[in-house]
Amino acid sequence: MKDEPFICDNCGKKVSILGYTARDHCPFCLYSKHVDVFPGDRKNACGGLLKPIDIEKFKDTYKIIYQCTRCKEFHKNIMAKDDNIDLLIALSKKD
Repeated sequence: MKDEPFICDNCGKKVSILGYTARDHCPFCLYSKHVDVFPGDRKNACGGLLKPIDIEKFKDTYKIIYQCTRCKEFHKNIMAKDDNIDLLIALSKKD
């Protein structure tokens, strides 16, 4: 599992490591990149942007639901402790 810093391909902000698991999305805009088959493995060749489209309750937290802008596959990531709460709320209120 790789927890590494990156520059977000969507918003351009510098994203630091998460520290307790693999960082799999930008905490500023919530976008991700379609690079994992399993969390942190970086073995998916698609490389498309994963657009956050919804959230769902998962145990005592939430998962962000994504759709890849390249291959249209759906993907889910558990929210991180430093995610933009305003964007998470907006996703929960979408039509």
